[in-house]
Amino acid sequence: MSASRRSGTTDELGPEEPEPGGAELLAALLDGMDAALCAFDADGVVTHWNREAERILGWSAAEAVGRQGFAGWAVRTADAEEVEARLLSAMEAHGRQVHEFALLTKDGGRVLVRTQSAAVRGGDGKPAGVYCAFSEVHAQIDLERSIALSEALFENASWGVVLVDADLRPAVANEHAARALGMGRTALLGRPLGELLGQGVEELESALSHVLAEGAPPAPAEMWVSVRATESGEPERRCWRSGFLRLASPLAEEPVPLGVGWLFTDVTEAKQTEQDAAQLRFRSQQLHRAARAAGECEDPTEAATVQLDFALAGFADHALIDLVAGDGEPVRLVRVAATPAGAPGPCLPVAKAGLPVRYLEGHPAPQCVDRVGSVRASAGTAPPERAREWAAARQWPEDSVHALCTVLRSRGRTLGVVTFLRGASRTQFERADATYAESVSARVAASLDLAGVLDAG
Repeated sequence: MSASRRSGTTDELGPEEPEPGGAELLAALLDGMDAALCAFDADGVVTHWNREAERILGWSAAEAVGRQGFAGWAVRTADAEEVEARLLSAMEAHGRQVHEFALLTKDGGRVLVRTQSAAVRGGDGKPAGVYCAFSEVHAQIDLERSIALSEALFENASWGVVLVDADLRPAVANEHAARALGMGRTALLGRPLGELLGQGVEELESALSHVLAEGAPPAPAEMWVSVRATESGEPERRCWRSGFLRLASPLAEEPVPLGVGWLFTDVTEAKQTEQDAAQLRFRSQQLHRAARAAGECEDPTEAATVQLDFALAGFADHALIDLVAGDGEPVRLVRVAATPAGAPGPCLPVAKAGLPVRYLEGHPAPQCVDRVGSVRASAGTAPPERAREWAAARQWPEDSVHALCTVLRSRGRTLGVVTFLRGASRTQFERADATYAESVSARVAASLDLAGVLDAG
């Protein structure tokens, strides 16, 4: 029914349309391109200009073709020489040349474009001109910057970056975060946060859920967490200053949550230093208040118990005073004052029956006297029932889990022992606690010495 155009025959509908010439075909192709295209001859005169170039810059093909380069119309005069040199340099180069510079629109605006230019060669193989394709790059640059920022955050950031999905599981993590969590970057992906963290995981999950539902909080949050995966096997307690960003898909008409960006940095040392300084200030104030209150007591024994009452605030739950009875061996200790066993309360004198407390061998209190120094003891993480048995065996209140015994000395003589006790809700006594307890014990010993209570028997 129809024949090839090359045959020159006709079909039943009549003769075929003549094929377009080379110039018309080239113009149609150029105008159909999505990219802006232009061309220059060897002298830098514009020879081609398509519709996309007209759309971007506003200059029609009739206005552009025949002009000498871009000078005076499509670029600033100060930039024209440099731009022309960069474009025409493609005639002497191999392959495509990529450049970025600003062009001027017909209405005086400024457009940042990225160009790809290459030489056009004549039949003799010599450069006959340059073709140039260009497009606006604001969107491209924004995309590249976003990608570069993401890569920098996940590769080079000096803080932890974790992308947590809507199920509150890590989807992406950078190297810094992986080190902080004690795992490889791929090993922690998809794990519940409870497998990565111990203490503080509920607070973190609550914060992430809030960000997914309500958006990012106005300020960073400081969270104390314990990391499960450590070289020693023991959870490591750290303070992380954390910021959160809700991530939503930019492609959806309605915001679709993709997860939460969690950024954190370790501030444990700074917070510990801050806490230690605050604790030192508070304890110094307590010692000062205790000295003033004890100075108003007429009874030196009462002054001694007042010293302990002030010392207990924020430090321990219970305090006991045992005095040395006699000079024999082994050391005999008599209880002379104690806080209530059932609940916190003031340290009060106990009945002076003169009977020594029956401490087991190796008990911290007699050890303290023998060593003339502080002794610490703890039930550790024992179950509650075992912890009560541990305390009862040592003649301490049953809620005691951690103990610190400090010697009472005055004018070169050992008077006895003060025992400070903490419950399960507190941490073990540390070296700094022993220093504070020794300061308190020195004041208590001085008061007892004034009272003449050198021999409880």
